[in-house]
Amino acid sequence: MGIFDFFRRDAVAASRHEPRADVGQGGVFISMDDPRLIELMRDGNASASGATVNVESAMRNTSLFRAVSLISYAIGMLPLQVINEETKEKATEHPLYRLLHREPNNYQTAFDFRTLMQLRALVKGNAYALIIRSMDVRSGRKKIVRLVPLDPDKVTLTQNDDWSINYKYQPGKGAARVYKADEIFHLRGLSLDGITGLSLVKQARDAIGLSISAELAAGRLFKNGAFVGGMLKHPGKLSDPAFERLKQSMAEKEGAENAGKTLIGEEGLEWVSIGQNARDAQLTEFRKMQVEEIARVTGVPRPLLMVDETSWGSGIEALGRFFVQYALGPWFEAWQQAAERSLLVGDEKDMFSVKFNPAALLRGSTKDQADFFAKALGAGGAPGWMSQNEVRNINDMPETADGNTVSKGAMDAKPANPGNPE
Repeated sequence: MGIFDFFRRDAVAASRHEPRADVGQGGVFISMDDPRLIELMRDGNASASGATVNVESAMRNTSLFRAVSLISYAIGMLPLQVINEETKEKATEHPLYRLLHREPNNYQTAFDFRTLMQLRALVKGNAYALIIRSMDVRSGRKKIVRLVPLDPDKVTLTQNDDWSINYKYQPGKGAARVYKADEIFHLRGLSLDGITGLSLVKQARDAIGLSISAELAAGRLFKNGAFVGGMLKHPGKLSDPAFERLKQSMAEKEGAENAGKTLIGEEGLEWVSIGQNARDAQLTEFRKMQVEEIARVTGVPRPLLMVDETSWGSGIEALGRFFVQYALGPWFEAWQQAAERSLLVGDEKDMFSVKFNPAALLRGSTKDQADFFAKALGAGGAPGWMSQNEVRNINDMPETADGNTVSKGAMDAKPANPGNPE
């Protein structure tokens, strides 16, 4: 075997120029100038600052953790429902409804499942779940009974000559398994090739690396007690015994836990105060800038990362709408279309749709909700567009027997016989 054959583990796949989700998991290098090979040889996880950035280290950055958790928790928290397109009602009898809304498998809740899938799609670019089907005796058709998440690091994608996609999964034990596209629920992030998503961590590697380096620098300053508030000044030369005792005393006061302890000066030592220098101030400002970089790459507004001085008043409502519209909106669509593509089959794609309900995130104060519902019910003589039972359903209240009528507004007050107003 020649040296170049080392990078061609699968000669047939290499000749087809197949895209790979993870080169490190049995992927194929096309040539010696393949960008993935170059990145691997120069340490693919190293950032411009020198800090190693991978998912684990990136998630220890509090700003990124906050941004990613906000998006993931929001997706996990909101109801994901199957809707009957003809009646526009929840298709509670469809087997998929229970999986997406309540219990996707026997060890996760729907919240756990969606949060995990969203987190992986953000930080790794792709999230996969194995679709397990079973024959339904009543309908004679297979129905989905489980959605089992798969580790993205153990999944490799291959595009065949007929443009179909195969998913190769290497479990922790046993041989690799190959699944067809209709056996995998694939949620992907922004993509360059339309097949695999881009990892947020990899794309923002340099910004995250700078943030990690700044945190490390600040931590070392605290650890070593290097925030110097002053200096000891001697009029002449300090004797060796006094110098050794001074070094020992200084060593005992290193670290943040010993801050504020008093030094004992010998042989005429004087304390001279030193103010904060520009470099210390610059480090503080730089750390704030890196939080802004994390906000920029994730789409999460700065105040939601707890770093802005914005007043938590009326302006925060606009920021909330901004977050839902620009940070969550694309992911709502990605989830909905991926679910309809992979989890609905045949004529079901025309009969049903999968939708989030983001209304819970957009609700205002109790007063704002009361004003909205009053108008929706037809207050002030204007035509309404919601019934009492629809409003009660939104607020998790039981329906009433006569609550399904939608007000027609001023038309309801017209006499039965317009020709005889008397």
